[in-house]
Amino acid sequence: MSRKFDHLVLAVENLERASQFYEAIGFTLTPQAQHPFGTGNRLAQMQGCFLEILGVTKPENVSEAKPGAFSFGAYNRDFLKSRQGMSMMVLQSDDAKADRDDFRSAGLQTYEMFDFSREARQPDGSVETVGFTLAFASVPELPEAVAFTCQQWRPDLFWKPEYQDHPNTANSISEVFMVADDAEPAERFLKGLDVDADDARVSVMTPSGFAERFPGAHAKSGWLESGPVALTPLEAGQAPFGLFAGFKIKVADLEAVRSCLRENRVDHESKTDSLWITPRLAYGCVVEFAEENK
Repeated sequence: MSRKFDHLVLAVENLERASQFYEAIGFTLTPQAQHPFGTGNRLAQMQGCFLEILGVTKPENVSEAKPGAFSFGAYNRDFLKSRQGMSMMVLQSDDAKADRDDFRSAGLQTYEMFDFSREARQPDGSVETVGFTLAFASVPELPEAVAFTCQQWRPDLFWKPEYQDHPNTANSISEVFMVADDAEPAERFLKGLDVDADDARVSVMTPSGFAERFPGAHAKSGWLESGPVALTPLEAGQAPFGLFAGFKIKVADLEAVRSCLRENRVDHESKTDSLWITPRLAYGCVVEFAEENK
């Protein structure tokens, strides 16, 4: 069963400031919500997928991982000790338990099922409870890249048209950028996740390939930044790394994105058929925008 993007987890040190940035680049965000395990978020909902801007808002509520279990709060807390950026890729699910069985059969590392609920403020100001079942998966060689599927209990209470109308005309996540100095673990991971190549494109690039596609943006283990840096090949005995370096958003009108960026004085780089923002400005991610047919 091929799987499409559900959302991307964007871990940030300061949720308020990062939210202001995403609003400045043209996204409409949901009100802040709080998880019971120490993290809080704001979302940019699109057509069937969303961006999750996430911070550790109540560190006292973060629980440590137990054998066989995965701690969402602890993972993102520890991720932020080295950098900000895209910490997790999330895929859609109608049956998270079946997903875990599939991942296990494919040789991925799996964990106990995880259920939780939280309050969600509706556009009319009322508060409802939404819930989720998650199935986490990873490969040992890529500790900076974790994925899970997300099964929603009440999607009717989650998806709201009022939250999906963006000044930048964003429609969907069209691509995720993954940087790895050894493609084999990354490709094995994506194959095990059975990522839909048409609707959930993940491009695996070497550090030099990433820098060529986005001049001035560089990635290495535990680090993603803009500016001059020496790129060195993988040395003998060095552990390979792989990380999520950013994403591309499909928009209806690229000029609407430019208008948002000009109005809010957000620096950006222009390409022939897209524009992108550096990880230095975009909280550890390359954020690229392109029109629907690009």
